[in-house]
Amino acid sequence: MLQGKCVILGVTGGIAAYKAAELLRLLVKSGAEIHVVMTRSAQEFITPLTFQALSGNPVHTELFSLIQEQEIGHISLADRADLILVAPATANLIGKVANGIADDLLTTTIMATRAKVLFAPAMNSNMWENPIYQENHAKLEDLGYHFVEPAYGELACGWQGKGKLPDPQEIFNSARALLGNNDLAGKTVLVTAGPTREEIDPVRFLSNHSSGKMGYAVACAARNRGARVVLISGPVNLHEPKGVETIQVVSAREMHEAVMKMAGQADLIIKAAAVADFRPVVRGDQKVKKGSTETTTIELQRNPDILAELGQQKGSRVLIGFAAETEELLKHAREKLASKNLDMIVANDVTQEGAGFNGDTNIVRFLSADGHVEELPQMTKAEVADLLLDRATALLPQNC
Repeated sequence: MLQGKCVILGVTGGIAAYKAAELLRLLVKSGAEIHVVMTRSAQEFITPLTFQALSGNPVHTELFSLIQEQEIGHISLADRADLILVAPATANLIGKVANGIADDLLTTTIMATRAKVLFAPAMNSNMWENPIYQENHAKLEDLGYHFVEPAYGELACGWQGKGKLPDPQEIFNSARALLGNNDLAGKTVLVTAGPTREEIDPVRFLSNHSSGKMGYAVACAARNRGARVVLISGPVNLHEPKGVETIQVVSAREMHEAVMKMAGQADLIIKAAAVADFRPVVRGDQKVKKGSTETTTIELQRNPDILAELGQQKGSRVLIGFAAETEELLKHAREKLASKNLDMIVANDVTQEGAGFNGDTNIVRFLSADGHVEELPQMTKAEVADLLLDRATALLPQNC
């Protein structure tokens, strides 16, 4: 995803410095070339050897040293960078940069670069709220520097509050958004995700095993490529993605209403939700008691077929669906592709290990309206999402 990109990873002196190792692993896995710059304080928390082993490159710690023969360290690093990412970024480091102080290798590299700079602050909550820090933060944002907001939670000092370093995956997503191609800039992408719940009574409901992870991965990938993303989500245990317009729904009818309301704004619609086909004809006002009988009957009626309705009125929009099957995968996927008037369908056999619900990986096939079938190996849902968007953008009208 970041093949050929050069990222300078700055690590400053905070207890969260150990999390930078996980962030580095994600960056390396994405194909980026990584050079780590550590402040003196950072080396009190984690050794340079850790980052050297993970990056495959020497770790830079000293201002007055040459990288290769006559290359000046901070100038060479500043010139080669596509992105400088500082995680964790202390209040001290941010204060220095905001006020033009360049007294170590990291601050001089930041001052000398023309590349984008992304800070992931981590500090005590009182430091985060301090007006001096907030003024420095706002000043850098006004100057075009980028930030990943710290998380709320238990801090190393034992306090609860805002100031915790965000999850490495979230920081990576922000870096990828800054570095990735913007082939969906100016486009609106509508994504559905998760299951729906069809209530039997106030206590029970009909649903399925969908976790929403695939749809959320698609929404994040589209955001990272510059799109305006509208995510319509059924009930899931996932955080709402930052930078995505998320609409929470519960039932199939609620999802139908939300999708039809937003569909007219979309250039690309990706229906990854597992919408219930049926709902109870009668929803009990009170909890239905089991009684004395061994069996009971629930009468069901069809829910709106959202995908079919979109297919009937899609116009110039690109419409992609998903088919989660347990048998005759290609046969059922082709039938759905044709009957719903889709441009493409993503099919997976949920009985395969690594391809079912709830996991972080998937094994899929892309079926196109022209009959082409592309079979993919097991990969993460984030990787599937990026490949899916590669294929989807190729289908978008050039003047869309």
